Amino acid sequence: MNVLVTGATGFVGANVVRHLLARGDVVRCTVRDTSPGLCLAGLDVERVRVSLSDGGALDRALDGIEGIYHVAGTWDPGPEGRTKMHAVHVQATNSLCEAALKAGARRLVLCSSSVTVGFGPRSAPGHEGTAIDDLDKVYGRDVPLRWYHDTKVEAESLVRSFIPRGLETVIVNPDYVVGAWDLKPTSGGLIVAMAKRRVPFYPPGGKCFVDADDCAAGHLAAMDQGVPGERYLLGNHNLSYQEFMTVVASQVGRRPPRIRVPLKALSAAGALGARLRRIAPGLDPQVLQAMGAERYRDGSKARQDLGLPVTSIEESVSKALRWFREHGYCP
Repeated sequence: MNVLVTGATGFVGANVVRHLLARGDVVRCTVRDTSPGLCLAGLDVERVRVSLSDGGALDRALDGIEGIYHVAGTWDPGPEGRTKMHAVHVQATNSLCEAALKAGARRLVLCSSSVTVGFGPRSAPGHEGTAIDDLDKVYGRDVPLRWYHDTKVEAESLVRSFIPRGLETVIVNPDYVVGAWDLKPTSGGLIVAMAKRRVPFYPPGGKCFVDADDCAAGHLAAMDQGVPGERYLLGNHNLSYQEFMTVVASQVGRRPPRIRVPLKALSAAGALGARLRRIAPGLDPQVLQAMGAERYRDGSKARQDLGLPVTSIEESVSKALRWFREHGYCP
């Protein structure tokens, strides 16, 4: 199959590309002049330098393409973040879908995010049909995490609108991804930090974790057998942060965290971040608040309908740690 991958030089995209090549697909990747080269180095892929806002260039990039994996995305907590996230998640998605229609592509898989999916306690995790009742409370109002949520929701609605026009679109919603090729690093930042030094504290919340290879396999399965218009939460392991950090500690040879960070401390750090966001964007109050909450989700739909594989969290952490060490992120 001839496929186009956007976001191929990022964490999830790099894993998707490798799974596509492993099964024999012909892969074309969109890149920019500023794209890091490491993720595609040595791979048998065609690179096309194109802006996703350039309709003419997209027409050429999509020539002969049957399927599209739209994995490109961004998180920008800066003062221009709302505009930048809307440009990438909404405007670029619209341009890509329009070009896909013109090119006669059959299907597009959109990589969205778990932030658009409701959540719950471990005894009653959220799923693709779970609503988020109070968005202002969960993600804030005019703040980066809310911008991210809103632009991802808009992108999901947008790709669905192309189905009646002849483009099959399927949505996947990865949760906390763990594995190799986490360049920035994003979710792997905690693993790198714990490899460098002992971290005695853990936040009181929890998340749904998924192996990077399982996540990539879920993208391919969505292309092959996903139902147009449907969403598939890609997540396999509901773990508290203490449980996850205990697994990491065992892999890096350090003592596990024992001190629970009080919710008030997270709130105080979040309040500080709200005042200092321009100089300390990492202290986003909504992100810190999320780490204090049980935000568990149920990925059984993807396992049942797409055959999403399940790798143990121990193996996922091991693969991530091995990659970080090989590339000089940590000892």
